[in-house]
Amino acid sequence: MSPLPSISPVADAALSQRLQHRLDQQTKPRGALGRLEALALQIGLIQRSDAPALHAPQLVVFAADHGLAAHGVSAYPSDVSWQMVENFLAGGAAVSVLARQHGLALTVVDAGVAHDFAPRDGLLNCKIAAGTASALDGPAMTLAQCARAIAAGREVASGLPGNVLLLGEMGIANTSSAALLLARLAGCDIAACVGRGTGLDGAGLARKLDVLQRVLARHAATTQPLAVLAAFGGFEIAMMAGAALQAASERRVVVVDGFICGAAILVASTLVPDVLDYCVFAHRSDEAGHALMLRRLSATPLLDLGLRLGEGSGAALAWPVIDSAVRLLAQMATFESAAVSDRYDV
Repeated sequence: MSPLPSISPVADAALSQRLQHRLDQQTKPRGALGRLEALALQIGLIQRSDAPALHAPQLVVFAADHGLAAHGVSAYPSDVSWQMVENFLAGGAAVSVLARQHGLALTVVDAGVAHDFAPRDGLLNCKIAAGTASALDGPAMTLAQCARAIAAGREVASGLPGNVLLLGEMGIANTSSAALLLARLAGCDIAACVGRGTGLDGAGLARKLDVLQRVLARHAATTQPLAVLAAFGGFEIAMMAGAALQAASERRVVVVDGFICGAAILVASTLVPDVLDYCVFAHRSDEAGHALMLRRLSATPLLDLGLRLGEGSGAALAWPVIDSAVRLLAQMATFESAAVSDRYDV
């Protein structure tokens, strides 16, 4: 595997003090903008700037199929993966609507969908294979495929403009891969990691848990992070991990959507821990394992709307909050500049 990118930690005591002073001197009670202030400070540190600015945000949806879908772990057939890619490109999906609303450039990446797409604008063909193998039979990916997927994700990120990368995904059965990755990499009970995904009923959830327990047993000796990723999949998760690592190495803000995107960041952070400094976690999804994953990543999400859609929809919804935080830091007047009286105990 090619060397992973070097990522600098964002910690800078002097800059942090200047940014906090700026926030404290703005025309508001100190701390009155709540988490927006912490978010603005984080982005200032990412950009190494007293006056950070966001431009040309890129929302990228990585799509791939999973061999585990054949074992009844999803309420939908695997054909939905390619059909939804077509829906993204036609502009009819939720993430398509949100991207248009918020001025986000939307790119769809075929990381490994079991379908051949006609070339067109907005679609990148990075297909590693037509879906992963079944993790019940052996590794979902070979180590070589896993390395290629991470490298492809890095290439996608490096080829995009702007200083913000918003992550999204599509892939029937990918909540199973995410749950497996959380269980193994974070040492969690798989029963706490497994959720209803696309809407399984009680019997379907029990079947999914049984399949994933057997997968974990099949790969009980696999503990090294890249081998774990190869064992459980999928191509889109590996590419998102690579994209996040590359974006962070270029000091871009990385906006993380839900459970599956979180799994990609979990993988990335086991490889290069400082990637977490660059991540903004958009929301807490309704998927059962996501709250646990966020705790393991020491991450506080911006929104909690009961979403379980994926696609990058939560990242798109969080975008105006992120943009607002940075604009408030850069554009809001101070007490001195606005000739407004400050509090008595300054």
